[in-house]
Amino acid sequence: MPTTDWIVLIFYLLGTAFLGVFLGKLVKNASDMFSAGGTSPWWTSGLSAFMTMFSANTFVVWGSIAFDVGMVAVMINLMYGVAALLAGYFVASRWKAMGVATPAEYIRIRFGTGALHFYTWSMMVLRVIGTAAALYALAKILVALMPLGEGNPLRDPETGNLSLRYAILIFGSIVVLYTMIGGLWAVLMTDVLQFIILNLAVLFVVPLALHQVGGVTGFIEQAPEGFFDLVKEEKYTVFFLAGWAAIHFFMIGAEWAFVQRYLCVPTQKDARKSTYLFGALYLFSPLLWLLPPMIYRITNPDADAEQAYILACKSVLPVGMVGLMLAAMFSATASMVSSQLNVFSGVLTNDIYRPLAKATNPKSLLKAGRFFTILLGVLLVVIALEIEKWGQVKDLIISITELMVVPLLAPALWGIFSRKIGGRAVWITGLSGFGLGLLVRFGFGADGFLSHLEALNSWVVTNGNFLKTLLGVIYPVAVLTILELTAKGENPGWKNLQALEAKFSDEAEAHPAKSNPIAAKVVAVCLAICGAMMFALILANEDSYGILTAFGAILLLISGSIFYLTRGKSSHLDN
Repeated sequence: MPTTDWIVLIFYLLGTAFLGVFLGKLVKNASDMFSAGGTSPWWTSGLSAFMTMFSANTFVVWGSIAFDVGMVAVMINLMYGVAALLAGYFVASRWKAMGVATPAEYIRIRFGTGALHFYTWSMMVLRVIGTAAALYALAKILVALMPLGEGNPLRDPETGNLSLRYAILIFGSIVVLYTMIGGLWAVLMTDVLQFIILNLAVLFVVPLALHQVGGVTGFIEQAPEGFFDLVKEEKYTVFFLAGWAAIHFFMIGAEWAFVQRYLCVPTQKDARKSTYLFGALYLFSPLLWLLPPMIYRITNPDADAEQAYILACKSVLPVGMVGLMLAAMFSATASMVSSQLNVFSGVLTNDIYRPLAKATNPKSLLKAGRFFTILLGVLLVVIALEIEKWGQVKDLIISITELMVVPLLAPALWGIFSRKIGGRAVWITGLSGFGLGLLVRFGFGADGFLSHLEALNSWVVTNGNFLKTLLGVIYPVAVLTILELTAKGENPGWKNLQALEAKFSDEAEAHPAKSNPIAAKVVAVCLAICGAMMFALILANEDSYGILTAFGAILLLISGSIFYLTRGKSSHLDN
């Protein structure tokens, strides 16, 4: 990778760390750290939710699928948009209306302390593994473009590039640092910034890549047979897509990292608007993101599928912009990682540590929150270092999502609307769903511990997609339906939740919350700096001055527009 790209990458990473330190001024207590004080603008929350779903998995997992089978990868990602719009319509405003400070508080009130502990530790294991896989995927992308000289202690002697293990340690440490200091504000701001930069960068990559293969016509003519099929009957079927949308409705509607986005905005209307923005973006953006690896299939069909995305960008972007793209990819994964660190350190602080230690001092709770952020960060990095031994990342991510998300999250979502179910529903649905999911994932197949049951093993392998959807979506919903129909009377947790909701409604009416304009101002400054950097890069890219000038001008235009729209508005930092 050229020196200029290294400079841009390092500059961006240092800037991200500095942003976390700067936004630390907004973090006065645990509420600021874990829910942005309930003053995040709706568009910030929506873009942050969008980027929380977006990570290195987009480039490695979905990029590799796009490279291998084409348009199917786009259709799978479109299901996120469908799921988010449904969650926005049915669920988002309900979370804000209840008046809970954290999703864990809702679980405790609605289902009891036992269910809270079950959710906390189960969800933590599930998401830490998924997040560690994303960190591993990020490191794998970046090390491919980072050759190091002989004798460098960070060099992998087999590849000549930065060691994968050192990459995980370095990138993981940066994310933990700015999440620990800046809290949710740092998470939100970095999300918005990298959303803009990533999408603008891809807008430049796509036409340049198409030009390499003879335009749209050349791309269509040279693509492999079936490359533009919307489904693949052998694996990615209509049934799979429907199940994928259903799974992610529960995920976006009830997973704590997304619920946090509904709680950090001032009003119910803002919560709904943020989710609609998230969903609308996912209805058209997947085609834009996944075209680069699809086009690269024509240019280099023998490339490593998991590295196709970044190789496509490297082949067309000028010096400096590759470094910015890498930095934005880092930030995309950092969004997912930091979101999970923030939400679970918040749960451990507010819902585990505070009642056990009987802590009430805001400063002590803030210190505890930062301690838990570091602790979880260390755990995440350790798991990421071991991911390579577990098989292909895309298979791990898909299996975990298909089999375990709904059994864990469905009771929480169901409990928002049901008066009858209680803690028993959480245990029955979660434990039985987990058990069956793990049995299918690890019991069958060539290496499964039940593979000696040849007839049964053959049937499970042949009907794998159907079975995963049956156990991962239909089964938990069926269990909850039965529990709903057989339950008698109104659950006490429902009554407690209604009392809290009424109290919150009165307080919100008496003291209406307003969003903090600091989000827009910080984003505007960062975009202005990135725009100026693009103009500076012209000195190293005389042949690409047109691309860099256009990119820099767009960034400065967006920055100026934000400053204009937020003029005269004061932030918490100004007071």
